[in-house]
Amino acid sequence: MPSVKENDNKPGGLPKDEWQEDALYSIIILGASGDLAKKKIYPVLWSLFRDDLLPKNTSFVGYARSKLSIDDLRKSFQANCKIMKGEEEKFFAFIKNNLYISGSYDSSEDFKRLNESLNEREAKTNAGNRVFYLSLPPFVFDTATQHIRENCWGKTGWNRIVLEKPFGHDLESSRKLATHLNSLFTEEEIYRIDHYLGKELVQNLITLRFANRIFNPAWNNHNVASVMITFKEPIGTQGRGGYFDEYGIIRDIIQNHLMQIFCLAAMEKPVSLNAEDIRDEKVRVLRRIAPATIENSVFGQYLGNPTGKTEDEKMGYLDDPTVPKGSVTPTFAVLVLKIDNERWEGVPWILRAGKALNERKAEIRVQFKKPDGDIMPGTGAKRDELVIRFQPNEAIYLKMMTKTPNSHFGMEETELDMTYSKRYEGVVLAEAYQLLFLEILRGRQIHFVRNDELEETWRIFTPLLHQIENEKVKPIDYEFGSRGPRDADRLLAENNFIYTGTYKWPGPSK
Repeated sequence: MPSVKENDNKPGGLPKDEWQEDALYSIIILGASGDLAKKKIYPVLWSLFRDDLLPKNTSFVGYARSKLSIDDLRKSFQANCKIMKGEEEKFFAFIKNNLYISGSYDSSEDFKRLNESLNEREAKTNAGNRVFYLSLPPFVFDTATQHIRENCWGKTGWNRIVLEKPFGHDLESSRKLATHLNSLFTEEEIYRIDHYLGKELVQNLITLRFANRIFNPAWNNHNVASVMITFKEPIGTQGRGGYFDEYGIIRDIIQNHLMQIFCLAAMEKPVSLNAEDIRDEKVRVLRRIAPATIENSVFGQYLGNPTGKTEDEKMGYLDDPTVPKGSVTPTFAVLVLKIDNERWEGVPWILRAGKALNERKAEIRVQFKKPDGDIMPGTGAKRDELVIRFQPNEAIYLKMMTKTPNSHFGMEETELDMTYSKRYEGVVLAEAYQLLFLEILRGRQIHFVRNDELEETWRIFTPLLHQIENEKVKPIDYEFGSRGPRDADRLLAENNFIYTGTYKWPGPSK
């Protein structure tokens, strides 16, 4: 693992690493002609190269079925790279470090050609370290990984395989994928990406909880009334409904992104900051959760808003021509989980996610109980809330009661606020994929999903998913741009979450 030179950083910048100088680092992107590669992977690799955060000897190797020249490849992603004036020469150097090979995912000969190209470049160095990034649809995972292991596994350095979700469709398919991967690679060689684990404030959950004495005594069922983890976006499927319909909001968002936040917020203190110690605690808390049930859930599907400002807002989910006619796939879900352990017994953990809602937001909201023996006048005291906002406008703030100035114990809601754009003015937070790519190269697996984590999350959600699909449970209609189905508010109230609507976070513009 490379060492990190903290003192060489710019304020708020990413740490510079001391890499292995006599090795070639090859990042092989399988599916290099696809949308994810063009819109995310190549632009992120360019940004890391531009800022000199990658090893000096780094080679970028694209592999896909499409027959492309290097110039064709460049044109496919250059518009997404945000190249500033004066960076043209650096971008040219980045392109010079690229190689592209056209080949099939089920051909031994094509993968052997890929391996020959890698060996040829590595022959000039003492070691060849290889990252295989699978930017591929799940149905080619098995054949592609088989050929990588048999025909492309490096012999002079380390090898790492990186997978994007979905990691299966339910518990059975996830186990099948895991069995296949474990027959080819060790768990230490597998990096399952959930990009939420690369978000700055998700990573900050561990520091916030375990580096501050103030939080730990209150972080339990004696003080916490309920916890809600929310993902909201104000857009619909935008013509990609056919893809979304295969998965739905539970598989797409809740089973992975929100459950990763859940684990970090609910787990016990790990023995150390070692990746395995942290992931052990995540698994322990997951094992204390009973499967989700339809009785503790509300599902919705958005309708078009006739007064919407855009065509997207006027179009309902079933109006998307790529969505199967009569689909009952939820675009909104709220469900409640309970943790059967000493710390959290009786506390509802509410997971809420939806498309075509009234705002873009991802956050965790810890709602505390009112003080015992309340002496304040009237009923004006509201619950304290600790809110960690992951996107947009990253912030940590504590909503609390304070005395209204010049009053006789009049009260109002206010906040202790650490909005990142104000506290860290001028600091640009790294993108999740930037941080995760560097962690892959460093060999650190803290922010990646282990197989037994997957096993437990699928155990929790598979019975519910199968019931929804087998019984064709009809979701409740809600209008594009609303807060979602009204029944969702009822479920929150039944599970000790109080929404008053009397407070609005001022945000970074205050």
